Amino acid sequence: MNMENFEKYLISEKSSIREALIRLDKLAQDATVFVVDANNALIGAVTDGDIRRGLIESKKIDDPIQSVMNTNPHYLRNGENNSLKLNEFKTKNLQIIPVLRKTDKVICNVINLRMHRSYLPVDAVIMAGGQGQRLRPLTENIPKPLLKVGGTPIIERNIDRLAMYGIDDISISVNYLGEQLESHFGNGSAKGIRMQYIWETEPLGTIGAISKVDNFTNDHILVMNSDLLTNIDFEDFFHDFIQNKADFSVLSLPYKVDVPYAVLETDNGQIKSLKEKPSYTYYSNGGIYLMKKELLNRIPENTHFNATDLIEALIEEGKRVRSYPMLGYWLDIGNHDDFIKAQNDVTHIQF
Repeated sequence: MNMENFEKYLISEKSSIREALIRLDKLAQDATVFVVDANNALIGAVTDGDIRRGLIESKKIDDPIQSVMNTNPHYLRNGENNSLKLNEFKTKNLQIIPVLRKTDKVICNVINLRMHRSYLPVDAVIMAGGQGQRLRPLTENIPKPLLKVGGTPIIERNIDRLAMYGIDDISISVNYLGEQLESHFGNGSAKGIRMQYIWETEPLGTIGAISKVDNFTNDHILVMNSDLLTNIDFEDFFHDFIQNKADFSVLSLPYKVDVPYAVLETDNGQIKSLKEKPSYTYYSNGGIYLMKKELLNRIPENTHFNATDLIEALIEEGKRVRSYPMLGYWLDIGNHDDFIKAQNDVTHIQF
């Protein structure tokens, strides 16, 4: 899914009704424009209906746009949990919603509820610095995250999914052939998001690179591997984190073990119980994490440091470390068999 540049929804306060009509005609079914001042601060909103009502009231086609605009438009705030507002907007059948910065009325994004499922107050970091050794020779001249699954690079599928949930501040940790990733995505503006790159001169483990980011926008940080093919519901992941007052959450994968024999439970050689062919469910690490920004000080700078190191430290400190079971689709594309499976699955799984 291609997330669009939000500036097409903005129109200057100095524009005329005619200019607004031309812009609305280009937007077609997304026919809402937001009137802004020279600093892109929100002043009002205009739809086809506003203009029709204005013309009925004898406004002229070349009158100022401000003569017909709605001066009290709906909006979201960047960095806030906007779930309740979004549900309200969906109930009212509102589709195009501006997002304002935390401290003023400057528009920093516009979400289209036909394309966005949510707008989460989360920054994302995607780990994409690995060499993809197990996928050689495919990765000799291209980084693994840019290998295509169903015609789209693996990492781009993850970026588009994050953007679908309104996660629009994304950092990518790069090393091997990282310049190709920079060239492919640029600053993210083509997708209506903001992207930056973390260069690892030496491998920093599965989470160490986020210590090099000093400009996180939100109070929650999502970290994920770049080579995952998944349809995880990021909104449900976030709500589970908030509702359970977690400090750190791990996407976990259920793994069922069926024992074909009776299992004895003993104590010092004494049989205490017997279970006939029991099944046990264990949970493994799925490579997607959600954490409070305040935990960044637990991650050493420029040091090889894995997510499992952080998890163990947080457990020892008594922090609330939560397991979030994955109920949808998940595949770690680590070798050629996984890559072939991904090419087949992507045509059958709902993403």
